Amino acid sequence: MARSEGGASVPERLPPVNADDQRFPYCIVWTPIPVLTWILPLIGHMGICTSSGVIRDFAGPYFVSEDNMAFGRPARYLRLHPKYVNGGSNAWDEAVSKASVLYGTRTHNIFCDNCHSHVATALINMRYKDSSSWNMVILCFWLFFCARYVGILGFIKTWLPFAILVTICVLLGVYF
Repeated sequence: MARSEGGASVPERLPPVNADDQRFPYCIVWTPIPVLTWILPLIGHMGICTSSGVIRDFAGPYFVSEDNMAFGRPARYLRLHPKYVNGGSNAWDEAVSKASVLYGTRTHNIFCDNCHSHVATALINMRYKDSSSWNMVILCFWLFFCARYVGILGFIKTWLPFAILVTICVLLGVYF
């Protein structure tokens, strides 16, 4: 929603991201999954945040956690905007809540009904960018290519184990 200052339209400012306090308003957050992300850096654990920045993630069977991601603090985040939601901030929070309630009744399946599916359901509920086609594959690639790191530690947490594993494999391949 834009407000008017002296006849000019000024875009609504979003609340700031505060990685130190783990507050990511209107964001999708991502963190590596030990061993799995070390082998395939594209794969990780995902959550979606409310308008106030509270993280909700489908952490296991019948459990959606709040502000305590299953695999640790976020390493990356993708900032979204409530202007792409019909109903704005209230509709955003309601969609995240509905997805969380729904996933609190489901078992967790790493291949087809997981944390990515929880986030996709929230985006579908809010019809983000007027779409009902969100899914775990789209979200996986969107986060991989467009998300920002929370800082240098987020980058290291994501890529150092993979780099070590690749180095070991190359050295073993060269010398054995």
